[in-house]
This record gives sequence, C-alpha cells and structure tokens, in this order.
Amino acid sequence: MNPQLLDLLWTSLLETLLMVSVAGLAAVLVGVPLGVALTVTDARGMLPRPVFNRVLGVIVNATRSVPFVILLVAIIPLTRLIAGTSIGTRAAIVPLALAAIPFMARVAENAMREVDRGLITAARAMGGTPMQIIVKVLLPEALPSVIAATTVTLVSLIGYSAMAGAIGGGGLGDLAIRYGYQRFMPDVMLIVVLVLIVLVQAVQSLGDWLVRRLSHR
Repeated sequence: MNPQLLDLLWTSLLETLLMVSVAGLAAVLVGVPLGVALTVTDARGMLPRPVFNRVLGVIVNATRSVPFVILLVAIIPLTRLIAGTSIGTRAAIVPLALAAIPFMARVAENAMREVDRGLITAARAMGGTPMQIIVKVLLPEALPSVIAATTVTLVSLIGYSAMAGAIGGGGLGDLAIRYGYQRFMPDVMLIVVLVLIVLVQAVQSLGDWLVRRLSHR
C-alpha cells in the first residue's frame, strides 16, 4: 500500500473512532437513564408508573425496530438540523447515536433487573429515597452488566459506522467502498476488514477486562 493510501487509512480509522466514541458516549449518557426510568417505573418497580412505562417502552422499541440503513435516510432533515450537513463523519454521528440509545436503554434495563431485589428492599427499609437507592444500590450493583452492555453497543456501532461510511459517512466503510470496491483494489478492502476485526477485538477485550475487574470487587 502506497503512503497516500496509508494516510487515508489512518484518517479513516480516526473518523471511525470519532463516530463510535461520540455516539457511544451519547448512548451511555441518554440510554442508561432511560434504562433506569424503564426499570423503576415498571409495575414492580420503586416508582410504578404503568402508563409512562408503556409509552416509553413503545418509543424505545419502535426506534430499535427501524433498520439502520432506513434510519440513516429517514432522519436526514434532523441530521441536517443538528450537524448542519447530511454527509460526512459529523453527520453520521446523529443516526449512530439514535440507533445506539434505545439499544443501550434496553440492555441497561435488563442489567438492572438482574439486581437482587432483596438489596433494594433492604435499602428502602432503611429509609433510602428512590434517588439514593438508584445511585447507591441499583447502578453500582448493575455496573458490571452495564459495562458489558456498553461493550456490545460499541461493537455494534463499529459495524454501523462502516455501514454509514458506505453511503457517505466517512470512516473505514467509506474507504473500503471508494477504493476497495469502486477502484477494484481488493488489498484495501482486505486491510479495512482486518482493521475492523482488530478494533472489535480490542473493544471486546477491554470491556471483558473491565467487567472482570468490577465483578471481583
């Protein structure tokens, strides 16, 4: 591979990392609170709000049901409003985040449902407020599972980012399509695939290590 393509590969990798990290951060900052809301407002939760829980659940499920490629196209007006453009790395972050948030909300909800209800009952018996129980019991106990869920979300985002790149979102997917496919350079396609595999393995290994560390505590 010539130096120009190496520079393009490095730039594309940085674009992919930017897309995945920003969208992943948005997924955690918005998805985890949504997961908390879904958990505590359930009929058996600390603050049962069946109607609110049902409406929120429908919205989350509806967003998750839309295939990512369709979501990319469907929210172009919103993408332009937020990012100022509908193409490029900055624009791709918007649909990536919107795809990751409901996914993160559901996996975070499942993680928090695994917390021993006896701990929550004991905390309530000791006079803990719902917010105190969420912050000091629910989230710390669910943290290893939430980290595992975040790892799965990031791995999914790497795949989605390559898909976004294929239709003008930049990153490794864009490089693979423009050079590997359109210019008939299979070596570029192979290198991009290998880089994506290494990236996924690195994220998964880091996530697994964090889960083991937190679980031991």
